[in-house]
Amino acid sequence: MKSLLARLRYRRLASTFTILATLSAGILVGSVVAHGVHGQESKVDSSDATPLKVPSPRDLSTDFTKIAKEVGPAVVNISTEQLPKDIQSRRRGGRTLHPTPTPQQPDDGNGDDDDQGQGDQGSQNFQDFFNRFFGGPGQGPDESGQVRESLGSGFIVDPKGYIVTNNHVVDKADRIFVRLSTDPDGVGIGGRAAKVVGVDKDTDLAVIKIETDHPLPTVKLGNSEGTQVGDWAVAIGSPFALSKTVTAGIISAKNRSIQPGSAGQFQHFIQTDAAINPGNSGGPLLNMAGEVIGVNTAIYTQSAGYQGVGFAMPSNTVIEVYNQLISPEHKVVRGSIGIQFQSNLPSAVGRVYGFKSGVLISSVTPGQPAAKAGLKAGDIITSVDGQSIKDGDELVNIISAKKPGSTVKIGYLRNGKQDTVTVGINDRTKTVEAAQNGRGGDEDNASPNAPATERTKLGITVGDLPSNAPSGLHGVVIQSVKPGSFADEVGLGDFQGGIITSVNKQPVRNVQEFRNIVSGLKTGQDVAFEVVNPKSPNGGSSYVGGTLQ
Repeated sequence: MKSLLARLRYRRLASTFTILATLSAGILVGSVVAHGVHGQESKVDSSDATPLKVPSPRDLSTDFTKIAKEVGPAVVNISTEQLPKDIQSRRRGGRTLHPTPTPQQPDDGNGDDDDQGQGDQGSQNFQDFFNRFFGGPGQGPDESGQVRESLGSGFIVDPKGYIVTNNHVVDKADRIFVRLSTDPDGVGIGGRAAKVVGVDKDTDLAVIKIETDHPLPTVKLGNSEGTQVGDWAVAIGSPFALSKTVTAGIISAKNRSIQPGSAGQFQHFIQTDAAINPGNSGGPLLNMAGEVIGVNTAIYTQSAGYQGVGFAMPSNTVIEVYNQLISPEHKVVRGSIGIQFQSNLPSAVGRVYGFKSGVLISSVTPGQPAAKAGLKAGDIITSVDGQSIKDGDELVNIISAKKPGSTVKIGYLRNGKQDTVTVGINDRTKTVEAAQNGRGGDEDNASPNAPATERTKLGITVGDLPSNAPSGLHGVVIQSVKPGSFADEVGLGDFQGGIITSVNKQPVRNVQEFRNIVSGLKTGQDVAFEVVNPKSPNGGSSYVGGTLQ
């Protein structure tokens, strides 16, 4: 019995090993066969596959395409060279490209330009991120004295070779070269030599010219007044030296002033979000009719590149400036009457001085037309030749368009009484020089130490003028302003060391007079301060104010 069980157990084990051996052999054979098969080497019958074909070009032209084709040939690439000083001394002529301007400081509230609005002391300075731009690897000679190059754009407005661009593209360049759209691109290809016809720094515009033996393609100029916010806009230029670059966007805003005070008096831009970058400067901004409505001039950026906010000088301004630059004088002449004013006055100041629209004169330049006609600081100009004046920009636009030697009738308010006077027009350049030469002031008196102080309910500490104060100057010195106080809120903190000469049109001569006036002020009353800079007591007044809470 035991022998029988042993034999059965042996046979069962043998059968099991046989089955396992057979399975192992099958797996091994399958693995070897599979290992020897490669998909990429397999033979597949592809006779039924249809070959691909390059389709015929399809015309998907849009208005953008049309504009690029029509205007592109008239847009040029401008390169400039600035030579080392030792070479400049041997070779004269041409102009040089100056570096990208660094952020400028706010206007000090006493603008130097005649008929000029003064800077808003309490405003954030837009210049912190306002950069002119023209691209290229260099910004002038390096320390080794090597020639440096920069690039910009422009566009042909006359088939004889006259080109519009920005002044900062060609400013002071020793050599200027223009490359047409038909000229070859490439490193070391400078282009055609150009000469400066004329420049206007106030609008940052320039006209240059290249010689040609045949008519050149030109752009069409449009009327910038017809543009509307939301309209499509196209920019063409050479950003980062990439010529013939076309970008598109919309008109984001109009009549945008981006520099306070004298620097931006004649610069009222079209704002666009069409991509413009370093190198686009001087190139055209176009409407959907392919007409130039602006010259790309500046960008607002924190990265030195495109961030969706660009500015173009309106074509109507360009046309006006161009026509004067190609005249025999090759310069822009603007009229002036010899006054200064503060723009963006607080509404409380207007209520105290009794006007809703008009221009409050801060100062009158001695010996200039306004002074000769009897206009004084504190007068409010309300009309010119019977035309009502809304603000300082409107006044400057009207006066600057007048020819030197002509006259205008100025309507004004003085102590609440309306009057009219005939005022001559002078060359603005001359009145600006007269205003600057007439300024001065003893630097030793710039920061007087007042012997008496008075902390008032307005949150301001004032003191009497020192004994060595400039003759004719009266008022109290602003010594400190309490944060969060009424004085701080209306902006007197920006005039630290300034002189308050009147409160609500009442003259202030000392701390006691200031205290008497302030003691009579009541909650809900408008309060206006007249402030002068002790460094320039003849430079005019600034006005700040608000409603006392």
